[in-house]
Amino acid sequence: MSNETFEQVLLHIARKSIKSCLDEKSEVDEAQYFKEYPQLQEKKATFVTLYLNGNLRGCIGSLVASRTLFEDIVSNAKAAAFGDPRFEKLTVQEFEHIDIELSILSEPQALAYDSVEELKSKVKIGQHGVVLKYKNHQATFLPQVWEQLNSFELFFEHLCLKAGLGKNCLIFKPEIYLYTVTKLK
Repeated sequence: MSNETFEQVLLHIARKSIKSCLDEKSEVDEAQYFKEYPQLQEKKATFVTLYLNGNLRGCIGSLVASRTLFEDIVSNAKAAAFGDPRFEKLTVQEFEHIDIELSILSEPQALAYDSVEELKSKVKIGQHGVVLKYKNHQATFLPQVWEQLNSFELFFEHLCLKAGLGKNCLIFKPEIYLYTVTKLK
């Protein structure tokens, strides 16, 4: 372990967590990781995204830092592989070919705005992840989503739809929270 960079260790934890569900001999030794990398005990929010042949294969994460970085990675890696409702459970064969992307989130900050134009001027395309909340609806897109939905209008239309609202939900002036990520691949 000690020859790896901290970023490599985090990705290794995610991969090993998934493998531990596929192979009973594989386990993730929390105590050993904490001994070598005490920063794993800091509370952080993460998203784990899985890709198979360049296509999304699972993505689950946390918006609020309520667990240690270690626990959050382990839980979200397993959930992305076996609990994302959009996909079947990851198979052993697929596991050999997945790419893992880990996003470590900053704390989401509420954004005050009075109009869609003001919102547009404050959201940085490609940099901000966005949480949208309206009544009992909520959705988020990581900053990486800007790569596919690369205009403000397209990004927010899809975010509104993901939240279960109409694509023009910004007219209701939903709560908006912004965050950034440190992305590891």
